[in-house]
Amino acid sequence: MGGAGAAPGPRQLRSPPVVHGFPWHGEGASRIAATATTNEPRINDRIRAREVRVVHEGEQLGIKPLPEALALARQLDLDLVEVAPLATPPVCRIMDYGKFKFDAAQRAKESKRKTVHVGIKEMKYRPKIGPGDFDTKTRQVAKFLEEGHKVKVTIMFRGREVFHPELGKKILDRIAEEVDGLGKSESEPRLDGRNMVMVLAPDKRAKQSAASKSAHDSQAGDDAGVAGGQGAGHAADGEPTTGAEG
Repeated sequence: MGGAGAAPGPRQLRSPPVVHGFPWHGEGASRIAATATTNEPRINDRIRAREVRVVHEGEQLGIKPLPEALALARQLDLDLVEVAPLATPPVCRIMDYGKFKFDAAQRAKESKRKTVHVGIKEMKYRPKIGPGDFDTKTRQVAKFLEEGHKVKVTIMFRGREVFHPELGKKILDRIAEEVDGLGKSESEPRLDGRNMVMVLAPDKRAKQSAASKSAHDSQAGDDAGVAGGQGAGHAADGEPTTGAEG
């Protein structure tokens, strides 16, 4: 009776065999899930086409059998990279793929470093704000706009101040006037609960116009300086005046 009534042990599941690096689940089974999801191109021995169109340093070398193209790349101590796999035949470029990847990573890193993350900054005022605090806060608003940020300006009312929205409107108008040329009102002042809010956005058109005017004035100054120098030179070249003969 020892083993007759014993419960069968857990069934051991066998892993599917691996064929050419892919799990195989029988005839016709899909390999889509096992296909690598990398976006990198096929290089060297990973290229599957029988013949390819070869390009090297911008020059087309024509259509060649894959073994011949690989041999040519090896002779140059470079890689054969499939750059247009959907073309007929696929286009392959002979290049130093390691250096290409390094340069691309450096360009992406530099581009990311130079990217300005534009966000919305906020500056809060009170209806009875003093002149010093007003100037300090408004200078900061102008700095945000110069950096390319939008600025949400909030007037905070307390107590019965909420019944005098014209006080907040007056401050917002002063701020808009102070930053004129750097920013413009993206939304008109509006009441939001016990606050009054206005959004300022960088005025790119005014900034470009100011830069253009500055460059024009600088050029005009240079031209005037050159003209003045030339006039002085002509005067120096003229004959000196003499007094009346005695």
